[in-house]
Amino acid sequence: MKTAKQYEDSLRKLNLKVYVQGELVKNPVDHPIIRPSLNSVKMTYSLAEDPQYQELMTATSSLTGKKINRFCHLHQSTDDLIKKVKMQRLLGQKTAACFQRCVGMDAINAVNSVTFEMDQKLGTDYHKKFTAFLLQMQEEDWTVDGAMTDPKGDRNLAPSKQADPDLFCHIVERRKDGIVVRGAKAHQTGAINSHMILVMPTIAMGKDDADYALAFACPADAEGIFYIYGRQSCDTRKMEGGTLDVGNPQFGGHEALMVFDNVFIPWEYVFMAGEVDFSGLLVERFAGYHRQSYGGCKVGVGDVLIGAAALAADYNGANKASHVKDKLIEMMHLNETLYACGIACSAEGSKTAAGNYLIDLLLANVCKQNVTRFPYEIARLAEDIAGGLMVTMPSEKDLRHPEIGKVVEKYFAGISVVPTEDRLRVLRLIENLTLGTAAVGYRTESMHGAGSPQAQRIMIARQGNLEHKKQLAKSIAGLK
Repeated sequence: MKTAKQYEDSLRKLNLKVYVQGELVKNPVDHPIIRPSLNSVKMTYSLAEDPQYQELMTATSSLTGKKINRFCHLHQSTDDLIKKVKMQRLLGQKTAACFQRCVGMDAINAVNSVTFEMDQKLGTDYHKKFTAFLLQMQEEDWTVDGAMTDPKGDRNLAPSKQADPDLFCHIVERRKDGIVVRGAKAHQTGAINSHMILVMPTIAMGKDDADYALAFACPADAEGIFYIYGRQSCDTRKMEGGTLDVGNPQFGGHEALMVFDNVFIPWEYVFMAGEVDFSGLLVERFAGYHRQSYGGCKVGVGDVLIGAAALAADYNGANKASHVKDKLIEMMHLNETLYACGIACSAEGSKTAAGNYLIDLLLANVCKQNVTRFPYEIARLAEDIAGGLMVTMPSEKDLRHPEIGKVVEKYFAGISVVPTEDRLRVLRLIENLTLGTAAVGYRTESMHGAGSPQAQRIMIARQGNLEHKKQLAKSIAGLK
């Protein structure tokens, strides 16, 4: 396994082509806007080194029998699925941000079972090739970016019917030694902090979309790949030099547009190339795993937000008010409900034909459907408790100013035993989690990450077995 330092050193060796705010970045690792997101990924390596977190952060490889980072692991039991959720909650608590490796872990587990079933039915050799890739991932302790979401263009049209064929990632040439792909993947969490990219189709494909039914792996810095960094609210505060106004100065997350400009992929890294009948299954399984993930990571970040709201109440002198106590209880109730769903879909998981374990898809979609709602209410209550100063306070430079700094300290003080700066720091943390850069990984991502709310409702309708429920009612009512 890599140490946190080895992980950072390995990223410095990559030749990534990254654009931030219209400029090509020479050194992504040390760029002030990108760096906090790298620190979040580093935490997945740091905790794996810490003896007190070994049970959650590491696992025994089903391929080699060696100890590996759990983010590189194929789930071998429902206990593994549960530990995954607990690990994600822990990391959310430690970073209060998106730590970015979940999407790769979810991708390898989905691709593993689907390639096995593809080979069983079609006689292909995708699973053997994928296993070889997975072995490399475990041996090198790679951070892998699972890339599913295409730009999609006109949602009324299938991939092959788009005015611009590149709006879905697709094969443009098939060679004896591999394929050439073109297109893009949007909203790519942690892509710039990854060693490898694992691409999957974004929707179920029809027979005319064979070139779009595509899964493959490639290095993050492969020839022809470049990235356009996603803008986040308050992101340029990280370039101002201070720490107070950032809210969470050490950690963060990121998204990027990943562009494939005629990228060559050797056949050994191709895991689907036209098998349209299995494209929907891969999307369904990846989405299920990723919807389970939100019952862990969002809960951990929620723990930090609830703690910050409670501190704000303390520092404001409002902690004894009954309505504040009730709001904190409601926040905890909602947060633990999300966690319960993540644990439930894990405990009800089952073994796939390939041997790794799949979550209960119905409960995973219920989990994510709740995530599209509850964090918004948790954030609303946190903002309510914090008070308006959260979004009207002066800057850190005003606080440090030799003359007006004293005025800021005097008039923005809370209870007398807490320094004004401490109160302001907590309020900035709440701002960061509900409105700032961390909101990308908590608030808005809760809505659209792992599929929009309607995507979960479609799966709930499919998995809910309404006809069985009708039969239960008929039986009780004495209907024939």
